[in-house]
Amino acid sequence: MRLKDKVAIVTGGTSGIGAATVELFREEGARVLSVGRRVNGGKDYCRADISREEDARRIAEECVARFGRIDILVNCAAVFVLKGLEASVEDWRSSLDVNVIGTALCTKYAVREMQKTGGGVIVNVSSISGFVAQPGFLTYSATKAAIVQMTRNLAMDLAPLGIRVNCVAAGTILTRVSYEFMERTGISLEEFVRTRGSKCLLNRLGEPREVAYAILFLASSESSFITGTTLIVDGGYTAQ
Repeated sequence: MRLKDKVAIVTGGTSGIGAATVELFREEGARVLSVGRRVNGGKDYCRADISREEDARRIAEECVARFGRIDILVNCAAVFVLKGLEASVEDWRSSLDVNVIGTALCTKYAVREMQKTGGGVIVNVSSISGFVAQPGFLTYSATKAAIVQMTRNLAMDLAPLGIRVNCVAAGTILTRVSYEFMERTGISLEEFVRTRGSKCLLNRLGEPREVAYAILFLASSESSFITGTTLIVDGGYTAQ
């Protein structure tokens, strides 16, 4: 019960890595507000679009109203616009509004509540796309690189408030987005796993829960002397 009596917000908590994180946090004793655009309701869920400032403010307010405080924020929500120079202004705005500005807005309002209780923990979710070049990933990679640097800056700014800020950079993980990519490109699951997995030292793809365990570590007191860093969870992809 590494998060016993803790209160957490997980954006993007209805699918993929976010959903796995919500499940794991609850198993570890936390009360969790799961945030998503596709949420239909429920006591521990909040329907919101983090690119809208009023929604980011409401997320923090609802968490405090339901659970009394905010101890942990996991910024996992993202859009996956995978385009190069052909990207339109709308593509860029969509990517930046959610992945970068939305993360900043959720952090802004969560921090206001964390200050009232003496501190907290923020874990941002980035990607190896923020570290390595990949063809046709310009829009997505730029936003994920921004998250890595945002983590460093926030860690510096928030340390005096007793708030730690770290980041997890995920490799290729089998999520809904992966399956949507396979359907769009006509690639079979077997081919996708074989071609993408062979790029990793472990010769396989990751599962959402494997990333969730890294997020749990950074959210728990086990990482109490860690802030401003990025933990790469990619099966060895970037080690080569």
